[in-house]
Amino acid sequence: MNRGGTVREPVARFHRDLIVAAGRSVADDELLAIAVSGGPDSMAMLVLAAAALPGQVIAATFDHGLRGDSAAEAAMVAGWCVDRGIPHATLHPPTPLPRANVQAAARTARYAALADWAGAHDARLLATAHHADDQAETFLMRANRGSGPAGLAGIRRRRTLAPGLDLVRPLLGWRRHDLAAIAATVPSIDDPSNRNIRFARARWRGWLGQQSLIDPAQLARSAAHVAAVQDDLDALRDWAWQERLQPGEAVAVDMAGLPRTLCRLLARTAIHRVRIDHDIAAPVFTDSTPIEALLDAMADGRGATQGGVMATARGSVWHFIPAPPRRTG
Repeated sequence: MNRGGTVREPVARFHRDLIVAAGRSVADDELLAIAVSGGPDSMAMLVLAAAALPGQVIAATFDHGLRGDSAAEAAMVAGWCVDRGIPHATLHPPTPLPRANVQAAARTARYAALADWAGAHDARLLATAHHADDQAETFLMRANRGSGPAGLAGIRRRRTLAPGLDLVRPLLGWRRHDLAAIAATVPSIDDPSNRNIRFARARWRGWLGQQSLIDPAQLARSAAHVAAVQDDLDALRDWAWQERLQPGEAVAVDMAGLPRTLCRLLARTAIHRVRIDHDIAAPVFTDSTPIEALLDAMADGRGATQGGVMATARGSVWHFIPAPPRRTG
């Protein structure tokens, strides 16, 4: 590796992994949007992408405005890109981020801004630099919370971020030290929040880095195997949704004779549908949120509330509606 570029092998590997993540080849006239924080991982990905797809890369840095150095760090990335003819944009949250649950709020704002930016450039792929060590941390954190397959599948290699735009993670098979070697050839920033033990991920990262029994790469492979199983379950869920969704404006699903796993998947789909239809943003509900208590209640014929959605069982048919507002005073 030298400061003028990168050796062929990592670039070829990245190109192969990008095709796998995207599920297709990247056309010669297609732009690849890259999210670059300025940290070693994303700077390494930017180097690899620019070498693999010369003239086809655009980059953006999201400045959360949470640290005093963030503007200078975004300017560093912008300057590096300008020197190499890579179009770069610095993005900002539309309003100041709340201090409560700041990491989740920052993540939501970041992906929304990145999706708008990539869409404005007609990019069909947006790449982030999540790697095998990130995947291992996510797997352990979710296993420690008792997550099921959807949660243990971890960081997905590809998902739809917006209509016509896929979020891809081509580095999920790469270790942090692989990327550090590449990042050593370019400027990068050290975000102190990555080591702030106030945050659960930083604590897991520190613990994982201090032990030798667990191999992060193997954990990442386990997450990939779970993700493959989850993909098959999702296909089964989509078929069952079409077969079991009851006609009418309300969301109601006939669960008669279905195994618990399929009931779980259909219940999640119903909750997501109601949240979207009624613009329910809080409380947070994701694919890794446990819903076992709701399943137990429904099996016993009792009602339950999850993610701002109230579920009730009438015989074998489960009904899902927005939960009534909580009484105050």
